[in-house]
Amino acid sequence: MSEFLSRIMALVRRGEILVSRHGFRELAADDILLDDITNALAGATVVEEYPDYAKGRCILVLELDRAGNPIHVLWGIAKGRETPAVLITAYRPQPDRWSADFLKRVQS
Repeated sequence: MSEFLSRIMALVRRGEILVSRHGFRELAADDILLDDITNALAGATVVEEYPDYAKGRCILVLELDRAGNPIHVLWGIAKGRETPAVLITAYRPQPDRWSADFLKRVQS
């Protein structure tokens, strides 16, 4: 497991979470419950990591909602900070843009 994902999980377990404005909009647009995301984090699979992102390190993970449907969640920690875990965005991945397991982008 990724060291950064472990840090995110620890922050979420402690309730140290911030949902970005964009994240709230995407949750609503795709009918995703925040509880589904936080509860499924323990079983998350890393899709991509962005250690050098300008606003702070972040990680894209694949999670499954309570019905077993895939959700991509982008978690981060703001540059220069140790807390909170920031839910940057979450969305239901489009099957035509991802491999069958939703872990690799399909080249267009």
